[in-house]
Amino acid sequence: MTEVPAETSPLARAGRPEKRLILLRHAKSAWPDGVEDSARPLADRGRRAAPLIGAYLAKRRLAPDRILVSPARRTEDTWSLVRKLLPGVAGARTDERIYEASADTLLAVIRETDASIRSLMIIGHNPGLEDLARRLMASREGEHAERLAEKYPTAGLAVFDFDGADWSAIQPGKGRLKAFVTPKSLAKKS
Repeated sequence: MTEVPAETSPLARAGRPEKRLILLRHAKSAWPDGVEDSARPLADRGRRAAPLIGAYLAKRRLAPDRILVSPARRTEDTWSLVRKLLPGVAGARTDERIYEASADTLLAVIRETDASIRSLMIIGHNPGLEDLARRLMASREGEHAERLAEKYPTAGLAVFDFDGADWSAIQPGKGRLKAFVTPKSLAKKS
């Protein structure tokens, strides 16, 4: 697995700001009878998976400057478990538009992000998150891209870097996929 460098990128050190986008699909949810989709809690498997992702983010020092979360319970619960492993990270903002959002809607949300934010995390749902990740990839080659092309499972995490100072300029096909990890791939490493 290719490691995401924890240090400041060469582009940022050279004075050319770089943006990092972290896309996290919510952890595995339960399907209790009579519970609305937006109120579904995490399954046991999801409660075990989310901390693996949090530990990965902490180890790689991938703490985002801003976190946007779908209002669904499963996304909020995922963030709650991930955040426990990222001390000092600001609280998440709930964004109604992320729930059941298309790739186009998610891209519009990203483009509205203030330029002062260097690293943005979105915690959302498929198929929109997976569609967006596939659209953003500059290259379809490499281990991460191949795994992402196969499947974007629950608690899957994609990390993209973009050149430029402004989120409004983010374009499909311009993202460098730095990592794509899943709870299963992380469990294999331990």
